[in-house]
Amino acid sequence: MKVAVVGATGLVGSMMIKVLEERNFPVSAFIPVASEKSVGNQVAFKGNNYDVIGIDAAIALAPDVAIFSAGGSVSLAYAEKFAAKGTVVIDNSSAWRMHENIKLVVPEVNGEVITAHDKIIANPNCSTIQMVMVLNPLHQVYNIKRVVVSTYQSVTGTGAKAVNQLMDERNGIISNDPAYPYQIDLNAIPQIDVFLENDYTKEEMKMVLETKKILHDDRIQLTATAVRIPVMGGHSESVNIEFEKSFEVAEVRDLLKKTEGVIVQDNLQERLYPMPMLAHNKDEVFVGRIRRDESINNGLNLWIVADNLRKGAATNAVQIAELMLKKGFLVS
Repeated sequence: MKVAVVGATGLVGSMMIKVLEERNFPVSAFIPVASEKSVGNQVAFKGNNYDVIGIDAAIALAPDVAIFSAGGSVSLAYAEKFAAKGTVVIDNSSAWRMHENIKLVVPEVNGEVITAHDKIIANPNCSTIQMVMVLNPLHQVYNIKRVVVSTYQSVTGTGAKAVNQLMDERNGIISNDPAYPYQIDLNAIPQIDVFLENDYTKEEMKMVLETKKILHDDRIQLTATAVRIPVMGGHSESVNIEFEKSFEVAEVRDLLKKTEGVIVQDNLQERLYPMPMLAHNKDEVFVGRIRRDESINNGLNLWIVADNLRKGAATNAVQIAELMLKKGFLVS
């Protein structure tokens, strides 16, 4: 495959390159792409250095696959131009996620929706990915009625600038160009992305709308609160679920233990539960603190953690490419 990574010099783009290497995706020609200010810099892939090129030059090369992580405006401006060349675009931004004719895919959950005709495929929001990985098997058995989720999200979800702000503050340095309007070290900021007319943030509404699209069920009622906290390694989520059907907690644990890509960490005697430091650099979604919500009928509480740069972004994107290759939809 001729593979382009658009946004190759960013945090997520760098992780996409790492995941392509680790999973040994068949790359015959590697094309790192970034903004004009990065053109000419070099990016390493499988022991070799490659010159970063501009996006127009990359389109002219007509890669088989282009994995985008360069922001929504870039995706909107260039994804269709790549697709017109026959390139399969896997986009990590929010630009195409809610378009009616664009598939929004988590391979373990709804990979069957991909067809040979799909030239632009959307990668869901990082917080949505890890949540639906756990919700999907439960919905299939117990029918989810309502979800209340609060997220505790890593600064890596914002990017290198936010990581630098956190580490500078930790070292007593006040940034002249902070990523956040407030100090993030020793703090929690209950705003991720911009506020919308309904007083929810864009991040919160992404989780609401994307979950319904991925699970193919608009009846699910979901409300979200997204919070940025001073950690690295992964996003955490407190998830409260109300089912239509009754359940046993032991059955829920067994069901999740059998779910591809999900690892149950739920041993209270040994104080084993998911944490960002345990999820860091891993591709699985971790779930624990599994317990009945005794305040309502058919209620369940969960704690879900995943590395937002990997399964929440890079790994899921590469898995989409792998699935298309397996189905015979990618031909070099």
